[in-house]
Amino acid sequence: MRNKRIGLVKRKTKETNIKLEINIDGTGKNNIKSGIGFLDHMLDLFSFHGLFDLQLSCIGDLEIDTHHSTEDIAISLGMALAEALGEKKGIFRYGYSYVPMDETLIRTVLDLSGRPEFVFSGEFTQPMIGNLDTQMITHFFKSLAISSKMTLHLSILYGVNDHHKCEGMFKSLGQALRGAVEIDPRRKGLVSTKGIL
Repeated sequence: MRNKRIGLVKRKTKETNIKLEINIDGTGKNNIKSGIGFLDHMLDLFSFHGLFDLQLSCIGDLEIDTHHSTEDIAISLGMALAEALGEKKGIFRYGYSYVPMDETLIRTVLDLSGRPEFVFSGEFTQPMIGNLDTQMITHFFKSLAISSKMTLHLSILYGVNDHHKCEGMFKSLGQALRGAVEIDPRRKGLVSTKGIL
């Protein structure tokens, strides 16, 4: 059996103090303490559906708002993913997932290309879901895409309930990313004609 691919990030600023570890060859076990209840719930879904073991502790300036904690967790998660993937030898590279969540349908398509890009289509109708500002949901995915150097296209194809939309997005990301990081038994090197990702 190959060595487990694990990324560990310790990131401390004047706004947040984060320790995050991800094992992309895990079973979906996690211990998540972001300080933001709704974000904990979403990251639990991401971990479970992606089969990623995720340990997260964040102490942030939540007396101001959820912006710094949400953004810095996404940055840390992206950095840890990049570390866990290393040179990306043998991975499938591309991943996609359609996830229905009751009346909502989410599509995620991603490429672990080394070229960060985030494209989003959809909208939320509420200013808050639980204790998380809905503006921060798409900002989370953008920050994750940039820090992991991932091309990420995320779409709410349709839906009404904002909780369902958000839940579907994190589940779909987990499923798509799981497919992209898996090792292709037929692939000997990188999935790139350039020879680098």
